Amino acid sequence: MTKRRSTGKRQTPSKNRKSGGKSVTSFSFFRLAWKLGLVLLLLLVGWTIYLDVQVTSRFEDHRWEVPSRVFARPLDLYSGAPVTLDAFRRELDSLGYERDPRATEPGTFTRNGREFVVHTRGFPFPDGKAPARRLELRFEDGVITRFRATGGDGVAVARLEPQQIAGIYPGHGEDRVLVQLEDAPPLFRETLLTVEDRNFESHHGVAPSSIARAFLANLRAGRVVQGGSTLTQQLVKNFWLSSEQTYWRKFNEAIMALLLEARYPKDDILEAYINEAYLGQSGSRAIHGFGLGSEFFFNKSFEDLELHETALLVAMVRGPGYYNPRRYPDRARERRNLVLRLLRERGIIGVDRVEKLQARPLDVVATPSNEMNRYPGFMDLVREHLGRDYRDEDLETSGLRIFTTMDPHVQAVAEQRMKEMLAALEQGEEPGALEGAMVITRREGGEVEALVPGRETRYAGFNRAMSADRPIGSLAKPAVYLSALETPEDYTLVTPIKDEPFRVEFDNGKEWSPSNYSGESHGTVPLHEAFSHSYNQATVRLGLELGLPRVVETMQRLGLQDEPELYPSLLLGSITMTPLDVTRMYQTIASGGFQVPLRSIRAVTTPEGEVLSRYDLDLQQTVDAGPMHLLHYGMQEVMREGTGRSVYNLIPDNLQVAGKTGTTNEGRDSWFAGFTGGHLGVVWVGGDDYSATELTGASGALQVWGRTMADLPQRSFSPVVPEGVRYEWVDDATGALTADNCEGARRIPFIQGSEPQEEVPCSDTMGGQIQRWFEGLF
Repeated sequence: MTKRRSTGKRQTPSKNRKSGGKSVTSFSFFRLAWKLGLVLLLLLVGWTIYLDVQVTSRFEDHRWEVPSRVFARPLDLYSGAPVTLDAFRRELDSLGYERDPRATEPGTFTRNGREFVVHTRGFPFPDGKAPARRLELRFEDGVITRFRATGGDGVAVARLEPQQIAGIYPGHGEDRVLVQLEDAPPLFRETLLTVEDRNFESHHGVAPSSIARAFLANLRAGRVVQGGSTLTQQLVKNFWLSSEQTYWRKFNEAIMALLLEARYPKDDILEAYINEAYLGQSGSRAIHGFGLGSEFFFNKSFEDLELHETALLVAMVRGPGYYNPRRYPDRARERRNLVLRLLRERGIIGVDRVEKLQARPLDVVATPSNEMNRYPGFMDLVREHLGRDYRDEDLETSGLRIFTTMDPHVQAVAEQRMKEMLAALEQGEEPGALEGAMVITRREGGEVEALVPGRETRYAGFNRAMSADRPIGSLAKPAVYLSALETPEDYTLVTPIKDEPFRVEFDNGKEWSPSNYSGESHGTVPLHEAFSHSYNQATVRLGLELGLPRVVETMQRLGLQDEPELYPSLLLGSITMTPLDVTRMYQTIASGGFQVPLRSIRAVTTPEGEVLSRYDLDLQQTVDAGPMHLLHYGMQEVMREGTGRSVYNLIPDNLQVAGKTGTTNEGRDSWFAGFTGGHLGVVWVGGDDYSATELTGASGALQVWGRTMADLPQRSFSPVVPEGVRYEWVDDATGALTADNCEGARRIPFIQGSEPQEEVPCSDTMGGQIQRWFEGLF
């Protein structure tokens, strides 16, 4: 038998088995890949949905946390306004007004001696937006003697826009002024897109060619060194993401940019960008957006920017610190000129204009008018008052506009004089041993114009004006004498008071004997003399006759908010008060018996100008006009003849003022409270450690007050004589009625019906007797 050889057919099954294995493996791989792809796709879709929620929620609901902006009072301009030439010039400087021979643009002025032409900026005040106006002004002797608004609208009063004095910021310190794209200056859009994203109008959020170029650069470097971001991607990064250079962040950035472009118009995205762009740092405050950048660098509103200023801000977007024009002006100028050159290359502006713009200086103001919280002491008071109506969160994030009562000129004078006088009063002592505080208000309205918390006024810290509780000394005495004068059947200004030693015995057997500051007693003196010369013995006698509860009740009607313990020493000011508390009490005196709550805020509005709160004048009469008029007479006598007479070494002789000095044991506290026709001022000087000084109220606090008031526009305090009060000529020694031409005669006010009944001729007055005695000698 012949044996057959095997054919290849027998191998077929094994080949088939091998081939079938490959097919199964391939099928399983593709199925796995498909499943993984599906999972990745689902993850990508889910992640995209998540990112989409992030984009829409932030972009639509609340784009920015906008700090509240706090403004000083606006400067009112009218014929007869009490504004000095120097104060007006400083106001223009603070607001960033620029010299212009023609003053044709808002924010410019020209000057010829005492005459100014000023082109004001428009501003949205709480009572309506004031338009930009061109004003002609002349200043003479501390007042505006000529006021005319050109244009023929017959306006009698105009206002300069208020200075921004502070902001109320969230914890992250971002600050911005929101602007709309429609308010952009000419060629702003073209300038920004030329530098940051030339294809902005045509791409859909990302630029593939730019990304590819950046990818290759990063691949060569082995790390992320270059971005291919569009303007939309930059907004996404600033708005939602961190600035870390990773591929994951870039991936999220691209997806969110596509989503943003798919959902919102180009103009909305561009407007968001111009409000978000980071342009620099001011201390802990971050400057965001072209609106705030315009104010911070040029003291201008966004819409008023000139093209070379626009080019500088756009140039800074790439490196706000590196191109900071205040620190690195050469770098900033070179970068700005590059931006202008790019505009020329794209045909947006011509060669001649580029050359002119490149020759312009940077025009950056040396100091921004909206420095953060230049007046932390005053802001403590504003925050306290706002806290009654607003939450901190609203103040920090809602962009409110807070219009305060602070007068920058008064504040500057008060700060300067306090520093100078503390240094002068310390001569021979350790520097820095003395501290001080001052509060100045409008006499007729209780608006706080200035608050000095201590020597250091630019740093937040212990606010002595609001928090330093100190014994007030003789500042308590007006309440004692007012209590007496409210009963004219018992007391008048000429009622005799004993200024003699005496003892007060307490229930526990202890004794107290008040003494005068000089150590001398003066016998029997008229009430007005005891008050004006601040005799302690006479004051305590009078207060004990009246009763301590009655004196305390008078203090409370004047504004004291506490319930002090009824010790006789309170008649000499052993009670403690802060300078602000004293100001509340003396505001009632200065206002003629009307208790006037101190106000630091006039109004609060939304960013759009809607008024949320007005803080109008609120009066409550707590002391009758007649007795208060008599007290005013006594306080004017304090300044002419009594403990405050040295003030006339500092202020003009013809300026009528009223006030009261105060000194505590061993000179630990030196006080003065006084008022002119326009201002009430309260000053405290002393040591934080309660150490003894050689100061009295007259040699310390009064000197600060007098020098401050001498630097402010003033008018005399001339109280109107109320109904039921009449003036009579009396003999100064006996208190009897006499003729006005008699020696020693004094004209004194009385509540009608309380006038002296006795009348003496000139020959019987004490002055007449002395005169006859001298005549007899010769």
